[in-house]
Amino acid sequence: MAQNSFTRGLDVLIAIARNGQVSVAEVAEELGLATSTAYRYVRSLRDYGLIEESQGVYVPGWRLMEISGEHLTHTRLVEVAGEYLRTLTYQTGETAVLAVRAGSHAICLRQSVSPAPDRYAFRINELLPLYAGAGQRLLLAYAPRPIVEVALANLVSYSAATIKPDELPAALAQVRRDQLAVSRGEFKEGAIAVAVPVFSNGECAASLTIAGPSDRCDNAEWVRRTTRLLRAAATEMSAEIDA
Repeated sequence: MAQNSFTRGLDVLIAIARNGQVSVAEVAEELGLATSTAYRYVRSLRDYGLIEESQGVYVPGWRLMEISGEHLTHTRLVEVAGEYLRTLTYQTGETAVLAVRAGSHAICLRQSVSPAPDRYAFRINELLPLYAGAGQRLLLAYAPRPIVEVALANLVSYSAATIKPDELPAALAQVRRDQLAVSRGEFKEGAIAVAVPVFSNGECAASLTIAGPSDRCDNAEWVRRTTRLLRAAATEMSAEIDA
C-alpha cells in the first residue's frame, strides 16, 4: 500500500511538471483518480514546495526547480514572483507574465491571469519566439550577439505587425536604451503588451510584462501607468532576488 501511494504521488507530480499548469480535476482525469484522492496528493506536494497553487491551478514549485538543477536565479525568481504578479494583475486587471530566456527562445516562467473573459495569457513553460512580443523582445535585447543572429536568421511573421528583420537591430537598441518594450499585435493579434527588465547582479534575469486586449489597453495613459507599475515591481523584485 505504501509503495502504491508513493507511486501515485510521483504520478501526480510528474503530471503537473509535464503539463506546466493544470487543475486538480485535470490531474484526476488524466491519472484515473478520484478528485478527492488527487487533491490529497496535491496538498502534500504543495506543503513540501514541490508545486504551487496559482489562481486555482497548480504549477511546478520553486523547490522542484531547485532539486532538478534549474538555474539558481530562475529558482529564486519563481520563489519571489507570485505576489508581484498577482499585485500587478490586481492593479491593472490584465495578465502579468514573468519570462526568461532559454537559448534562442523565451519561456513563460510564471503568470497571473486576468480575470476578464477577453484576456491574453500563455501556458507555464511555453516556448516563445524571442523577437515577437514585448517581453520576448526585451530578453533578446539583452542576449549575446550569437542569439540575436539566430533570431534574425529564423524570424517568421506571426501577424502583419511582427517586426521585420531589417527593423530588429534598431528596435533592440531602443529597448536597451529605454529599458522598456511595447508591442502591439506582434505575436497575438489584438494584444498590447508592455515589458521591463528584472535585473540580478547587474544582468537581465527576466522580463516582466503586462498584456491585455488593444480595445481596452491601447491608449497612452494605460501605457504610462502600466510602465510605472512595472518599473516599481521590477525594482523591488531585483532587490529581493539579490538579497
